[in-house]
Amino acid sequence: MPNKYRGEIEAELGGVRRTLVLTLGALAELEDAFGADDLVALTERFGTGRLKARDLTRIIGAGLRGAGEMVSDDEVAQLSVDGGAQGYVRIAAALIAATFGDAA
Repeated sequence: MPNKYRGEIEAELGGVRRTLVLTLGALAELEDAFGADDLVALTERFGTGRLKARDLTRIIGAGLRGAGEMVSDDEVAQLSVDGGAQGYVRIAAALIAATFGDAA
């Protein structure tokens, strides 16, 4: 069961219930991937609401790695999710909200 106080969420990816969390290391990984100078810039990037499919893969992958899963972004891109594209958006949005609050 995910610990909401640690920013953890649970989602079904590839038919398996998994825990995701954006640890400090995962956030640093996302800063690098998105070319963000700091967490404020990263939050602003997420706050636009405009994310590419590759962005969703990076966010979900970082969340899985933050929870201890050794998975590449390419492997994440191959995982199926109920609801298709909307399912990926919901997972990424829940993870961002758990990390930064609903304002992000």
